[in-house]
Amino acid sequence: MNTVREIRDRSGMTQAELATAAGTSQPTVAAYESASKSPTMRTVERLAGAAGLEAVVDVVRPMTREDRRSILMHRAIAVHLHDAPKSVVAAARRNLATMSRAQPGARPLLDQWRQILRRPVDEITDVMTDPRGFARELRQVTPFAGVLSASERADVYRRFRVEESRR
Repeated sequence: MNTVREIRDRSGMTQAELATAAGTSQPTVAAYESASKSPTMRTVERLAGAAGLEAVVDVVRPMTREDRRSILMHRAIAVHLHDAPKSVVAAARRNLATMSRAQPGARPLLDQWRQILRRPVDEITDVMTDPRGFARELRQVTPFAGVLSASERADVYRRFRVEESRR
């Protein structure tokens, strides 16, 4: 995810609000979000601080094509999770039970999902869309099968192809 966009998403601020708080302009924030301009680490720290957050650097292996597609798919699932948390979590728990019987070797990861599904929705979606290694591994055994309709999955795949063609 784009770091500046993530700062705004986590803070709930508009581009203009973040710009004012950080002492910059809304077009500059928009340029950072569209990747037409790259902020320095110092700028990211300043923007995060203005939003009441802290920027932390994490070094990870580059995401594979499959990692990027998985995150995009889970972002779409996260929308459903926010809209209908009880039913989506219930479906995920049912899937976990089925997966536990079918994939006993995946038990440690499935147990992690069980713990994660006890958390508030925002924390669940943070894990679902986290680009770091542990979350990448968890997404390999996602319990959210069936949350998206066939047409929603097709839309995500179309968007993914478009995004990948821009890389």
